[in-house]
Amino acid sequence: MPTYDLYANDPGDPHWQVPASGAARFSWEYDEGRDRLLALYQKGKDKQWDGQKRIDWDLEVDPYDPLGTPEEAMTLYGTRHWDRMTERDKGELRQHFASWQFSQFLHGEQGAMICAARIVESAPDLDAKFYSATQTMDEARHAEIYARFLHEKIQLVYPINDNLQSLLGDTLRDSRWDMPYLGMQVLIEGLALAAFGMIRDTTDKPLPKQILAYVMQDEARHVAFGRMALRDYYKQLTDAELREREEFVIEGCYLMRDRLRGVEVLENFGIPRAEAEELSERSEFLQLFRQLLFSRIVPCVKDIGLWGKRLQQAYVDMGVFEMGNSNLDLLMAQDEEIAEKLDAERFAAEERERVAEVEEAIKEGRSLAG
Repeated sequence: MPTYDLYANDPGDPHWQVPASGAARFSWEYDEGRDRLLALYQKGKDKQWDGQKRIDWDLEVDPYDPLGTPEEAMTLYGTRHWDRMTERDKGELRQHFASWQFSQFLHGEQGAMICAARIVESAPDLDAKFYSATQTMDEARHAEIYARFLHEKIQLVYPINDNLQSLLGDTLRDSRWDMPYLGMQVLIEGLALAAFGMIRDTTDKPLPKQILAYVMQDEARHVAFGRMALRDYYKQLTDAELREREEFVIEGCYLMRDRLRGVEVLENFGIPRAEAEELSERSEFLQLFRQLLFSRIVPCVKDIGLWGKRLQQAYVDMGVFEMGNSNLDLLMAQDEEIAEKLDAERFAAEERERVAEVEEAIKEGRSLAG
């Protein structure tokens, strides 16, 4: 079924065209590079996987409860709107919120694919081009997987959120070669990682857990790449140039914070926009979710050398300043371990099933022979 037939709202023109600027850069040095980036490039090659084969698409998903979301986590819980809803209404609300979340993941992954391709084109160093080429393939795989999950399992798609689209546009229009790193690798990917992790760690549904664990294994490398490349480059910039990038980060963080409300979903259930915004802002779960979402961004921004007073004050105002002390390396090591553990458990269970089938066949054969 065409995606346009599944959209909850009209997404408008089927193509969004962002004018590109900046230079395509070639490098004639083929034999030197930063050891850390080349090691990451090798890891990117070694860790390629096929989303059609690694993920168990035969697992069933209830479209009206795709993530096992508890009632208390729903924005409308405890309101007069919730009290009037039937069980069917509540199921549809869960479907719409899951669709909205995974649709933003999908659109973000397409944006990440385009940004990674832009980095291949514009980065001055060949080691960065090499790694970005592997990331472009990763992001294509992620977009493919999220699209399949939405089409086959949730059967509903939402258009890209205005704030996400705005940040993507700002990232892609900027002619400076480091901006796709900063906008995508640090802000959009960092926020996505935290959102993926929260759902991965709370859902009791095996298919979305698989999808998110495996995608996060890739994304941990992508954030590491952005940190390495930008940390090296930002040491060379003037204070004025650093302040320009900090302003971009501040604006991007506010855009990302404000995209998380899911107001579009509530509007589709007949709630006026102003009331939908108010209900979202009052949601205790949303406040917790917002704080956790910055757990990956704030320490990364600090690590790459963007930590001026105005940026710090913005994080104080958002209530996430203390997250600058989070151990980003530990978080990403855990992402790797969770994916590998999930693989080990799945394959061990499959092996036990195969052994049991063989033993049963042998037993039946002996019985017939007797």
